[in-house]
Amino acid sequence: MKKLIAFVLVSIIFNCNSSKEEKKPEQTKPLEIVKQPVLNIEQANKLANLPLHCINTEYPNKLSQTLGGDEDLKSPTQLHPAFYGCFDWHSSVHGHWSLVSLLKSFPNIENADDIKQKLLNNISKENIEAEVAYFHGKHNKSYERTYGWAWLLKLTEEIHTWEDETARQLESNLQPLTNLIVDKYIEFLPKLNYPQRVGTHTNTAFGLSFAYDYAETLKNEVLAKAVKDRALYFFEKDKECPITWEPSGSDFLSPCLEEAALMKRLMSINDYKVWLNDFLPELKDENYTLDVGIVSDRTDGHLVHLDGVNFSRAWSLNKIAEGLPEYNHLKNIANQHINYSLPSIFGDSYEGGHWLGSFAIYALNSID
Repeated sequence: MKKLIAFVLVSIIFNCNSSKEEKKPEQTKPLEIVKQPVLNIEQANKLANLPLHCINTEYPNKLSQTLGGDEDLKSPTQLHPAFYGCFDWHSSVHGHWSLVSLLKSFPNIENADDIKQKLLNNISKENIEAEVAYFHGKHNKSYERTYGWAWLLKLTEEIHTWEDETARQLESNLQPLTNLIVDKYIEFLPKLNYPQRVGTHTNTAFGLSFAYDYAETLKNEVLAKAVKDRALYFFEKDKECPITWEPSGSDFLSPCLEEAALMKRLMSINDYKVWLNDFLPELKDENYTLDVGIVSDRTDGHLVHLDGVNFSRAWSLNKIAEGLPEYNHLKNIANQHINYSLPSIFGDSYEGGHWLGSFAIYALNSID
C-alpha cells in the first residue's frame, strides 16, 4: 500500500511538473514583414481626386463659428472664399496641401494644369485678404487653434519647397495669412501652461510638430524657439506614456506617438534615445506589436476617424525610426497601419473622403 501511495505521489508531481513545462510560452517568432505601400503615379491620380472632389464643394459644411450678431450669418464662400470646401476650414486647407504635394512629386499627374488653376483661383490675393479679415474678427481669435494653424503652415511649407512658377504666385498670395498664423503661434504658446494630450484636433504635440517643420524650413528662428521652449517644458520629463489606452473611440491622432515624433525633431539623437526609452520603452522590443484602429462604420463621421489614427500613427512611427536602426521594426508596424486603411478611402463616403486623402499622402510620404 505504501508503495502504491508513493507511486501515485510521484506521478502527481511528475504530471504537475510536465503541465508547468507545457505552459511555458514558446519563443516569440519574428513579426511578419508586410508589404511596403508605395505612392506612385497611379496612386497619386486616385488620391488627387479626393481633394478635387471637395475643395470647391460648399455643402455640407461645419463652420465652427461663434456668432457675434446677425451680420455674421453668411455662407461658407462669403466667410472663407479660399478655404470653404471639404466640409470644414482645416480640411479644405490640407486638401489644398494634398494637391500641392502631389503636383510637386508627380508633375505629370493627370489634369496638372487644371489643378494648378484651381489652386490659383482659390488661393488668390483677394481671397486670402478675406481669410485674414475673418481671423481679425472680434470672436475669431482662437479660430482653428492649433490644428488648422498647423495645416496652414504645412501648406505654406509645401508651396515654398515646390520649384514651380505656380508655387511662387501661390506663396506670395498666401503670405499675409501665413504671417498672421506665425504671429498667432508666437503670441499664444507662452500663454499655454498645460498641453492637451488628446487624439483629436487640439492635440498640442501635433500642432507644435507642423509649426516646427515650417520654422525649420523657412528658417524662422523666433517661431522655432517658441515651439521648442514650450515643447520641452511640456514633455521633456514625461515617462511611461500609456499607449495601451489608445485609441479612444474617435481618435485620429495618437497622443503618445505624436509626442514622441515631436521630441524626435527637437532633441539630439543621444538625448532622444534616453528620453524615448523612458517614455515608450516597449517600442525598442523587436517583437512589439500595435493593433490597427478598427473602423466599424465609415459613414459615421466620428468612427471613421480611426482610419486617420492609422495614417497618423504610421507617420509618427516612421519619424521615430528615422536614423535609428534599432527601431527599424517600427516601420513594419507603420506599413501595417497604412495597408489597413488605404484601400478603404477610395470610393468612401464624404465623411472620410473629404479629409483622409491628406492623411494617406502624408503617411506615404513618411516612408523612406
